[in-house]
Amino acid sequence: MDKNTLLGFLLIGIVLFAFSWLNKPTPEQLEAQRRYQDSIAQIELAKQLDMQKEDSKSIADNSFDNLPDSVREARLKSNFGVFADAMTGTDDITVLENSLIELHVSNKGGRISYARLKDYTTYDDKPLILFEGKDASLDFTLVTATNRVLNTGEMYFTPVKTQDPNQLIMRLNTGEGSSLNFIYTIKPDDYMVQFDIKGSGLNGVLAPSTTALDMVWKQKIRQQEQGIKYENRYTALYYKFLADGVEQLSESKSEDKKVSGRLKWIGYKDKFFSSVMISGEGFESATFDSKMVEADGIVKEFKTATAVPFDLRGNEPTTFRYFFGPNSYTLLKSFDKGVPTDDQLDLERLVPLGASVFRWVNQYFVIPMFDFLGKYISSYGLIIFLMTIIVKLILFPLTYKSYMSSAKMRVLRPQVEELNAKYPGQDKAVERQRATMELYSRAGASPMAGCIPMLLQMPVLIALFMFFPSAIELRQQSFLWAHDLSTYDAIFSWNKYIPIITPYFGNHISLFCVLMTATNIIYTKYNMEMTNTGQQQMPGMKAMMYMMPLMFLVFFNQYASGLTYYYFISTLFTIVQTLVFRYTINEDKLLAKLEANKKKPQKKSGFMKRLEEAQRAQQEQLKKQQEQKKRR
Repeated sequence: MDKNTLLGFLLIGIVLFAFSWLNKPTPEQLEAQRRYQDSIAQIELAKQLDMQKEDSKSIADNSFDNLPDSVREARLKSNFGVFADAMTGTDDITVLENSLIELHVSNKGGRISYARLKDYTTYDDKPLILFEGKDASLDFTLVTATNRVLNTGEMYFTPVKTQDPNQLIMRLNTGEGSSLNFIYTIKPDDYMVQFDIKGSGLNGVLAPSTTALDMVWKQKIRQQEQGIKYENRYTALYYKFLADGVEQLSESKSEDKKVSGRLKWIGYKDKFFSSVMISGEGFESATFDSKMVEADGIVKEFKTATAVPFDLRGNEPTTFRYFFGPNSYTLLKSFDKGVPTDDQLDLERLVPLGASVFRWVNQYFVIPMFDFLGKYISSYGLIIFLMTIIVKLILFPLTYKSYMSSAKMRVLRPQVEELNAKYPGQDKAVERQRATMELYSRAGASPMAGCIPMLLQMPVLIALFMFFPSAIELRQQSFLWAHDLSTYDAIFSWNKYIPIITPYFGNHISLFCVLMTATNIIYTKYNMEMTNTGQQQMPGMKAMMYMMPLMFLVFFNQYASGLTYYYFISTLFTIVQTLVFRYTINEDKLLAKLEANKKKPQKKSGFMKRLEEAQRAQQEQLKKQQEQKKRR
C-alpha cells in the first residue's frame, strides 16, 4: 500500500470521525428520544390496559355470581391476590359540595362520577351537569408484585370520613394495613378541588419497580347551549406544557395526537365550561384522542392516556387539582395572581380570544372596558351599545382620514373621466393609468390613503369578533327579543332538514343577523356611490360587493346574537357618521385645495419614482408586443 493510499484512508477516517462527532445527539435530543420511546411504550400499555380491564370486569362481574361464598372467595384470591376483597362491593356515592359545585364520589373506582355547577343551568333550564355516571372515567393501572395488571376503575374503594367535613378519603384496602388512598379536599366558594394519591405500606404489594402510575381519563362533553353545531366550534381538548405554552386539538374534526413533553394540565373544554386536571408534578408524555360525536346531547368525546409520578414508599403524595367551572377570563386569570411566571397555569387560554395582536387587544382593551361597564350597568345589550360607541370614537381619526381620502378621489372624478376619454381602449391602458396616478400625485391624493386606516382598524374588529362569542357574561342574558345574547336570536324556525341550507344556515332565521345584513347592503350601496372615482372597474365587481353582505347572512346566522347586534349597531353608526361627513365637509373647498396643490413644486417619493419606472417599463413592453403583432 503506497503513501497516497494511506493518506487517503487517513483523511477518510478523519472525515468520518468529524461527521460522527458533529452529528451526535445533544442531551436535549436524547431526552426527546427517550420521551418518544416512553410514549410508544405507554400506547402499548394503554392497549393492554383496555384488554385487561375487560378481562377483569368479566371475571369480577360474571364468573363468581353463582358460586358458593367460600369457593368465590378462593377464586377471587387466586385471581387478584391481596386485591381480592376490592373486586366486589356496592357502587354507592359520597357527596362533596360547596356553594359553587356539587360532586359525587363513587365507591367503584374511587373517582368523581358527577359534577354539577350550582350557579348555572343549561339552555333549557336544567341543572348544568358536566358529567354523570358513565359519561366520565378516571382509571389508574396497578402492577402487583406478582405481575398482575389491575385497574382501579374496576375495584371498590371504602369512603373514610375525616375531621375535616370538606375532605373525603377513598381507601383501597389491600390487607395487612396497606392501602391506596384517593384524597379529595374541597374549599368553600372555590371551583378548584384538591386530589391527592398516597400509598401506605405498598412495598411488597405493588411491583418494586413502580415509580409512576399509568392513567386513562375519558369524558363525554355534554351539550349545554342551544346550537350544538355552534357549540361544537368552541369545544376542544387543551393542554399546557410544563415550561411552555398552551396547545389544543382540532375543534372541527376528530384527531389523535402523541405528545412527548411533560405537561402541567389537561383540559376538556366546552364553549363556556371546562373540566381541567392539573398535576403538581407534571404528566408524562401523553396520547390524546378527540372524537366528533353524532349523538343527541353529546358534543365530543375526549380521552387521555398518560402517566404520573408515584412514591411507592408513601412519603410523598401524587398531587392534582381539578377545576370544574366556567370559562370566565377574569376567574381563570385570578388563579395566577401572585404566582411566579414560571409556575403560572395560564388557564385563561381556555377562553379563545384570538392569536397574537388580537388577543392583546382583547386582554388590554376590550375586556377591561367590558368589565368596567359591567360594574355600573346591568343590561349587557346596553353595554354592547356603549362599547360600540366607544370603539367608534376611538377609531374616529382613522375613519375620518379614510373618508377624506375617498372624498379627494371623488372630487377629482371629472378630471379622471377626461383622462379616460383622452386615452380610450385597452391599448392605452398604461398611458391612462400613468396619467391618472400623476393627477393624484400632483393634487395630493392617494388611492392607498383610504386603505391604510381601514387596515389599522382590523385588529380591533377581529378582536371583537373573537370576544363576543366567548364572553360567558352574555350567556342567558336577554335584550329586546333576544333571550340569550350568547346564542342566535331566532324569530322564525323549522324542524325539517333541508339539504345545503340546514348544514350551513341552520333551521332558523336570526333577526339581528338580518338587520346586520340589511345595514351592510345599504352601506355598501352608499359607499360604492361615494367612492366612485371614475376609473374602470373589473366586470362583476359591483355584484361581488353586494354578494358579501348576503354571505354574512349565511355565515353569521348561527352566531351569537351579541356579536350580530354589535355589527348591526356598528354599521348603523358608520352610516350615520358617513352622512355627517358628507354634509359637513365642503367639497368645493376641498377641490380648490387640491387644485392649489397642483401648482406647488412636486417632490416625488421613492415609492412614486419606482411606480413610475415600473409603468414606463410596462409601457415599453406593451409597445414591443404591439409592434410584434403588426409584423406578423
